[in-house]
Amino acid sequence: MLQNVEKLAGGLQMSSMETTNLTIETFRKMFSAGKRFDGRGLLDLRPLDVNFEISNCAEGSARVRLGKTEVLVGVKMNLDSPYPDSPDKGNLMVSGDLLPLASPRFEQGPPKFEAIELPRLVDRAIRESGMIDLKKLVVKEGEKVWTVIIDIYPINDDGNLVDVSTIGAIAALKTAVIPGVTEEGNVDYKHRTKDPIPLSKETAPLSFTFYKLGDSIILDPTREEQEACDVRVTFGISKWNGQYMLNSCQKSGEEPFTSEELIKIMEILPKKYDELNEKLKKFF
Repeated sequence: MLQNVEKLAGGLQMSSMETTNLTIETFRKMFSAGKRFDGRGLLDLRPLDVNFEISNCAEGSARVRLGKTEVLVGVKMNLDSPYPDSPDKGNLMVSGDLLPLASPRFEQGPPKFEAIELPRLVDRAIRESGMIDLKKLVVKEGEKVWTVIIDIYPINDDGNLVDVSTIGAIAALKTAVIPGVTEEGNVDYKHRTKDPIPLSKETAPLSFTFYKLGDSIILDPTREEQEACDVRVTFGISKWNGQYMLNSCQKSGEEPFTSEELIKIMEILPKKYDELNEKLKKFF
């Protein structure tokens, strides 16, 4: 009896592996032919929608949908001490909360690598672009500065969570205002000023994550496409003084990108940046 159960379990496991391999092979053939299940080209983005002021408690907030991937982002402001290595600058903190609500692949408990990586990539794309003028967030140099806290809450993860979260963070920052301060020097969240967070007018950062399966490179994958891919690389890009700027880069996965593939990506990046910026102008 026990041997029969073990054989059945082994057969089920093999069936699951065969199904996974079949799915990957199907995507590989489709990508090689330049096709996707939803009819998009390999580098096409899904439909975008952005809503603002979704939270009464945040200094700025936004909801972003790219296809079926949906993210809520809120911005809070605190008065804190500056970091020891930057007494003349305000602080920036980004956090992400990956809950089972967004995907059955996310679990309760201590944050796993994906939950740590997501806010770090968003942080680097924003911080290194110079979008926030941190020097203008100083209240008293070396003693008291504003801390900008960006909280990311995925509601539905259908792939490309990093890029969608970056859009959400940018959208929330653009609507955020600095709260009031009492005579005692405490934050007065009930009486907000009309002063926006000091954002640079010269740069607008975005992130683009390129995924590779076999010899094919795609953008904005669904969750199934994303899980079938071998490797990915995320670039934080902005535009300053008419020049495209690469602000951050992180690769994940064991498979390499060839020099030819990276050259191709560098040619694609400016075009996709301008394309997405045009779409965002409808909302910002």
